[in-house]
Amino acid sequence: MTTSSKHAARRKVALVTGASGGIGEATARALAKAGYSVFGTSRRQAAGSTPDGVRMLSLDVTSDSSVAEAVATIEAEAGGIDLLVNNAGVGLMGAAEEISIAQVHGLFETNVYGLMRMTNAVLPIMRRQRSGRIVNLSSIMGLIPAPFSAHYAASKHAVEGYSESLDHEVRDFGIRVVLVEPGMTRSAFESNVGRGDRPIADYGKGRAQVAGWFSEGMKAADTAESVAEKILIAAEAKDPKLRYATGKGTGLIALLRRVVPSSAFDKSVRKQMRLA
Repeated sequence: MTTSSKHAARRKVALVTGASGGIGEATARALAKAGYSVFGTSRRQAAGSTPDGVRMLSLDVTSDSSVAEAVATIEAEAGGIDLLVNNAGVGLMGAAEEISIAQVHGLFETNVYGLMRMTNAVLPIMRRQRSGRIVNLSSIMGLIPAPFSAHYAASKHAVEGYSESLDHEVRDFGIRVVLVEPGMTRSAFESNVGRGDRPIADYGKGRAQVAGWFSEGMKAADTAESVAEKILIAAEAKDPKLRYATGKGTGLIALLRRVVPSSAFDKSVRKQMRLA
């Protein structure tokens, strides 16, 4: 049997990082319901029950050996990987000056290098298959300024540039790379948001104003399930778009970022985030 016929004979296989809760868990459930053979991963063992149809594995995206071991296990058990959802991520809030470089290293190790590490581990399998889809979780903050979340925004801007560039490199192998850009979402992410480790009093007022804006926004935030629905669309599209915005107003924000004069957009950001 040829490689292509073996591939056609099996169920599609999906690998979802950060699947112990929130968007990752909702995505794993949605993919299993859609007929995928789903492998979810988490750095720590999930506290709740494993979603039906999902095989959970231990994986630390910041470790080369952990990533290699998990990917090898999936390939051995399932015969390939058709979809990678790079969802694992952490947040970091505070004025840029309040955050140490050590904290920034930790943030990028998960949000950027971890995503790249996972991609590098899966791409050889997808190239051999001559097919595959990689869905990278970005954020609306990968498109706009994010006062008091500058390093988080920088990590997502990096994911945007990396993903758009990589998509051009792998198309000849039948592989596509797409971005899903959530807005505010009710998920386990909030529990993974770190704070600056060297607070400075001068930034207290601005930090509190942005925190108030964030808290208000979370009251009307979208669900993890709504983001999972968009991830499934991005995964299944025959001719995928590069970017899929999800959440209230995120598509409009992305449009305005491109067409509104920078000075007007700057004023709008400051007003919305209560810095004006």
